[in-house]
Amino acid sequence: MPLVRIDVQTGRTPAELRRLADVVQEVMLDVFAAPPRDRYQIITEHPVGHIIAEDTGLGLERSDGVLVVQIFQQGRTREQKEAAYAQLARRLEADCGVRPTDLIVSVTANERADWSFGLGRAQFLTGDL
Repeated sequence: MPLVRIDVQTGRTPAELRRLADVVQEVMLDVFAAPPRDRYQIITEHPVGHIIAEDTGLGLERSDGVLVVQIFQQGRTREQKEAAYAQLARRLEADCGVRPTDLIVSVTANERADWSFGLGRAQFLTGDL
C-alpha cells in the first residue's frame, strides 16, 4: 500500500505522465512487493521553475525534467529502499527518458494505524486488510 506522490514540471503529455506512474508502480510491485491492485498515486504538475532542486553538493546537473517521487509506506528494509532507488533510476531512464540526475526519491515510513482506505475506518486495525 505505498502511497506515491510524483511531482513534475509541466511539459509532459498525459501519456508520458501515465507511463511515469506505470513504471513507478512496477517498481512498487517488484521491489516493495506491493499487492496487485494496491495502487495509490498522485501526480502533480508544477510550472517550470516551481520545483527548486539543487544538488546537495553532489555536483549533479538538474534539468527542467526533474522528477520528485515521494513514497509513503511501512515495513520496507534498507535493502528494499536501496533497490527501489536503483530500479527507479534505471527504469525511468530506459522507459521514460528521465535522466538519473533529475530523479529525487524520498521514502517515508508510517504505521498500520496511519491508513484509512475509505469508510472512515482503519482497515489494517479492524482486520479488513
